Amino acid sequence: MKIDVLTLFPEMFAPLDHSIVGRAKGLGQVDIGFTNFRDFSTNKHHKVDDYPYGGGAGMLLTPQPIFDAFASLDANRPRVIVTTPTGRPFTQQIAEEWAGEGHLVFLCGHYEGFDQRIHDELATDEVSIGDFVLTGGELAAMVMIDATVRLLPDVLGAQASHEDDSFSTGLLEYPHYTRPADFRGLKVPDVLLSGNHARIEAWRREQSLLKTYERRPDLLEAAELTERDKIFLESLRD
Repeated sequence: MKIDVLTLFPEMFAPLDHSIVGRAKGLGQVDIGFTNFRDFSTNKHHKVDDYPYGGGAGMLLTPQPIFDAFASLDANRPRVIVTTPTGRPFTQQIAEEWAGEGHLVFLCGHYEGFDQRIHDELATDEVSIGDFVLTGGELAAMVMIDATVRLLPDVLGAQASHEDDSFSTGLLEYPHYTRPADFRGLKVPDVLLSGNHARIEAWRREQSLLKTYERRPDLLEAAELTERDKIFLESLRD
């Protein structure tokens, strides 16, 4: 996968050189490039922002530097993602969809955002990571890149590593335990030590349902539930 990021602060993306994404870069599974669109400003002071027409607080990013920076990319119909608090919420399903793309371009906003013509002519996706406002789009872009790159083939080492992630199944993930089985009197549930894989799977499913019911009941409305799932949830409500 090729990822290009158009940003005023390329140095903010140093965390992507580490952990899973850094390893994927080192193995050639993803190529991430950064373009400072201030370098493309034709303004003698290299300004990239201006006052909004019609008045109002703040400044807007002007079209020229961003259009020219985008044109400089070796891009053939890429997915162009604008980070904006007015975008649709980023989800695991979006990350899975993007992981099937060959080329992603992230446009990182600042100030009061982009001139609307950038949205209209360049963006294929407008996405937000939550109902809050950041000082810029870099952190949001890093979150989306990390969530997407880890889904690329072989990045996690085994396909099953992400298949049970929270939200991948429509539910929150069940709890995990490792050695020791008894840590200072805190014991691993007996079912996980039983060796009975059917019982373990049933327990994990119920724990996912329980956690989702307690923390994100809204997810249950769209989740694919079996009759057994529905009976278990009804018992929780009772």
